[in-house]
Amino acid sequence: MLQAVARREAVMRSVPLALAFLLVAAANAPAQHSRHLNELNWMEVEELVPMRIQTVLLVVGTVEAHGVGPNGADNLVPEALAAYLADELDGLIAPTIPYGVNTSLDEYAGTFGISADVLKPLAKQVLTGLTKTGFRNIIVLNGHGPNFDPLNEAAIEVFRETEARILVINWWSATEHVTEEVYGQQGGHAGLNENAAMMAVAPDAVHPELYRPEQATPFSDAWRAYPFPTPIGLYEPGEGYLDFDRAKAERYFRRVKEEMLAIVRDVITKWDAGGH
Repeated sequence: MLQAVARREAVMRSVPLALAFLLVAAANAPAQHSRHLNELNWMEVEELVPMRIQTVLLVVGTVEAHGVGPNGADNLVPEALAAYLADELDGLIAPTIPYGVNTSLDEYAGTFGISADVLKPLAKQVLTGLTKTGFRNIIVLNGHGPNFDPLNEAAIEVFRETEARILVINWWSATEHVTEEVYGQQGGHAGLNENAAMMAVAPDAVHPELYRPEQATPFSDAWRAYPFPTPIGLYEPGEGYLDFDRAKAERYFRRVKEEMLAIVRDVITKWDAGGH
């Protein structure tokens, strides 16, 4: 009995000492002031990765005409998603790769990008660098369709070479059911879904006064035109024409964020459960 009491007293005496050590360590550790790797000191990164943070978000977009929205829509929308996901997943955000593989809108002012032969090795080196930094989960948020193949090829190679866990996701494809849910129809390139996302992310960059329905053309499997006749391409004939209802746009993007979070969480949970 006396021995048990003595042990308890010894433990109680050691608790303040242990707390003191923790407080000193915390005081000397760099404080995290941002989720952006661009804004973190190397000592902060060393303290955070991988002991506290194992997930990083990498946005890849391009600069391309987007109807009555900004040419940087393919960067701005996934960057907003990255900010939301980083908070929810306790992750960090890598600097954006802002140029991608443009195809049929090159003649529209301010539209330019890089080739797939440039994007793939660039993405591979960035992914490899993030892996070497210590991140276990790399979530690539793609904002531009033609980027997907070179990004996917780069991800496969880095996975095989490093065993990193990489998810490459097109936000508009992963959430097309949300477009149906909110608008009752499909969208398009710079169509109602992407325009709604921009209205939620940067409303001042969207110009409804410049919009005319004839600026939109349905995509077709029967023909290709270079440049594409209009800066807005519709997925389905008669669907996807722009809607400038601000409340609906906010509801749409809120649901997009929720669905993206559910997808990424599900993948990470299953990676963990499978012991990968």
